[in-house]
Amino acid sequence: MPRRVTPALLASALFTAGLVGCSDDAGPAPREAAPQVTAPAPPSQAVAATPQVPVGTAPGKAFAVGVRQLKLNRDGKRPLPVTVWYPAAGKPGGQPEGSADAATGKFPVVMFSHGLSARPADYKTLLTRWAAAGFVVAAPTFPHTARGGDGNVLDVLNQPADVSYVLTQVLALDGRSGDPLRGRLATDRVAAAGHSAGGVTTIGLFTTGRDERLDAGVVFAGTALGVGTAFAGAAAPQLFVHGEADEVVEYAAGKAVYDKVPWPKAMLSLPKGDHGRALLSDGAALRVVADTTVEFLRWSLYGDQAAKGRIPTDAARDDVATLDNHL
Repeated sequence: MPRRVTPALLASALFTAGLVGCSDDAGPAPREAAPQVTAPAPPSQAVAATPQVPVGTAPGKAFAVGVRQLKLNRDGKRPLPVTVWYPAAGKPGGQPEGSADAATGKFPVVMFSHGLSARPADYKTLLTRWAAAGFVVAAPTFPHTARGGDGNVLDVLNQPADVSYVLTQVLALDGRSGDPLRGRLATDRVAAAGHSAGGVTTIGLFTTGRDERLDAGVVFAGTALGVGTAFAGAAAPQLFVHGEADEVVEYAAGKAVYDKVPWPKAMLSLPKGDHGRALLSDGAALRVVADTTVEFLRWSLYGDQAAKGRIPTDAARDDVATLDNHL
């Protein structure tokens, strides 16, 4: 995201993108919006030719899922409670989700950012699917854009820094004596993902707020602040997921940002998909989104080449989506 953006400029860009009303029950964004604003592009940076994660193999089994809460606060002014879902010891489905011993292994970390007027729990079905596949998923609740906050959409500008702060705290658990996740985090294999305003946040983490610890990104129904946004740093594969009938963030807005990604990338498009129901409710679309994103994360964070090969098959299941594949 642009480093110097006036509140009026940012508000105009956000309203134009349709990011006011990201929750599933929100109505369509107002169409009487300000003209499109072109933000200045940051200086171009060299881009590595290949992803950073070496070839490996993802776990072939499903894990039980544990969950815990972290109470974090950036600079003492930005409370950031974090929900963490993680692979747990025990039989999958054989124990209730809750605090449990972590499974044996070193698991990559996925940071997830919720949409406007949403909370991490809204995405539980998808995020627990990721955890069961062998990922530690950390999802902060943002202080202003979460449901129950003041709804200040301008605060999305601060959220990439929030995610980077939370990532630092989560990775530190790997070396913290007595912590349940001590020795369980693959601290050098990290992705960021997010929906709607959280998708804007995620894109920011690969552009002007580039966090070089990130190896991959998943953007659900997201777009960028300004059309001049440039991706920066080492190559980090990106998977975009967007409904072609999105009534909040237009499909074309997401596709325009996807087209600018200079790294390995793919876009999963749902012809009948709206702004987020495929993430928030069960059904064929959710199964396709979950399976495709799991294989993408297995490939991009574990380096699993077989998982990469399964992405097109999972995307084509049940004829609910199409895949533009440049991975």
